[in-house]
Amino acid sequence: MPATRPRVCVLHTVAALPPVFDPLVRELAPGVDAYHVVDESLLADTVALGPLPRTAARLATYVTAARNAGADAVLVTCSSVGPFAEAARPLVDIPVFRVDEPMAEQAVAHGTRIAVLATLDSTLRPTADLVRRHAATRRADVTVTTAICPGAHQARLSGDTARHDDLIAAEAHRLAADHDVLVLAQASMAAAVDRLTSGRISVPVLSSSRTGTAQLATVTAREERA
Repeated sequence: MPATRPRVCVLHTVAALPPVFDPLVRELAPGVDAYHVVDESLLADTVALGPLPRTAARLATYVTAARNAGADAVLVTCSSVGPFAEAARPLVDIPVFRVDEPMAEQAVAHGTRIAVLATLDSTLRPTADLVRRHAATRRADVTVTTAICPGAHQARLSGDTARHDDLIAAEAHRLAADHDVLVLAQASMAAAVDRLTSGRISVPVLSSSRTGTAQLATVTAREERA
């Protein structure tokens, strides 16, 4: 009897992200079968009202539902609700991955002056806190600077992806002059990476989508399903 392929749930808060992550899963974790769940209200509520316990409870419901549906892991692709993903881990016996965790580890390895750039205020603190936690684990003395890219989120919502990427590139160029590494806090910013690395930026530019997805390559199927 052939071995069962691991099944993973990829949970998004932006409707445009499943087409971004689906090919990444096939490339970086070809041994798993992924299905995508989207709930934009998780992010919308966090942006409007802050990190509410009820939003954390709703994300935990998605995680437990994935486990009960036979998933062998969950990948949460939204950095704004990343802390909620960690809070849900004790509720299930499967891995619950934060998409930005490998990126935070890489940032600390690349230098001591780290800039975190986002298009949403709600993402800055969770990502910066994650970087600082990894620095503390490595006993690294780092300085974390956070910055918002004005107008980029509105441009993406209106469908103007070129302006979204241009605004990110302009702010990234400004930050790169005084930092060792630049962190793009949201998976939705990943499309701007090519524009950044092919320009005048000489410091590493890190995004979460590829390294976050690569975590799924470590997932193996559970022998028994509930």
